Amino acid sequence: MSKSVLTSDVYRRYNSFLLEKLSYILNHVPDFITEEFVKDLSQDGKISERDICAAVIARASGLDIDKIPAHHEIYKSYFFDTVHLLDSDEYKNNPYLKTVKFPKVRGERWSFGEASYKPYEMFVCDDFRYMPDGRVIPQIGFFDTDFSYPVVYENGREWMTVTPNEINTMKKPIEKAHGSVLTYGLGLGYFAFMASCKEDVSSVTVVEREDEIIKMFSHHILPQLPHGDKIKIEKSDAFEYAERKAPNGNFDFIFTDIWHDPSDGVMLYKKMKQYEHLCPNSEFMYWIYETLKYYM
Repeated sequence: MSKSVLTSDVYRRYNSFLLEKLSYILNHVPDFITEEFVKDLSQDGKISERDICAAVIARASGLDIDKIPAHHEIYKSYFFDTVHLLDSDEYKNNPYLKTVKFPKVRGERWSFGEASYKPYEMFVCDDFRYMPDGRVIPQIGFFDTDFSYPVVYENGREWMTVTPNEINTMKKPIEKAHGSVLTYGLGLGYFAFMASCKEDVSSVTVVEREDEIIKMFSHHILPQLPHGDKIKIEKSDAFEYAERKAPNGNFDFIFTDIWHDPSDGVMLYKKMKQYEHLCPNSEFMYWIYETLKYYM
């Protein structure tokens, strides 16, 4: 089709439908596309690996793109902008991943470790993108090789990672960070590391409530950071700190990253947003806000 026949109302309905389908795939069968399968279909490079994966995911989402014209239109409207073959070298050369060596450390509740993506395993790689015609475009990435990444586990569950998603969704907050910076949530210290490397950042105060994470980070990771002297960690609940201490901190930039994903992020974002008026001279940003706002 040379011209889209889909309206903004139709797009809004498909937004919800496709997000539900893609969420199921990512949460339950992210590695259902195998390297052998892609190589067999690529026909010596005549069909791109990205196009193969996009078409397979579309079919797995319930679209018959060969026989139903409307489904083919949806495929063209969404999946070309949704599925991305990522360059593993670009992420392996990230300053944080190149600098920090991650020990496998286990505490009572929290632990540091490593996980990996298989070749062609699908994962969220960035915030939603909003198009003028009403489309909401999720961002799904994959590598054509194994890709390892560091993880903070809570009782065996991945809580915080440094993956392409974290790297991409923190680009804007890192670019905006300046002066005296406050961040809620420590994780593996990715934001603190990247912000502290900026010449226009004088200090980074990190608020973290979990004493075990603070101790493991301070002992194993903080000494490796080239500008660790700029980083100060405060043990506190984020909301208590926002109410009682942040207003007196004269912070220029405040970044919040205390949720796992949109399922808990919307509620926590709305709660933290209520404290902004206490710091009228601070600039605020929130992790994965572009994705959170779809669910609000």
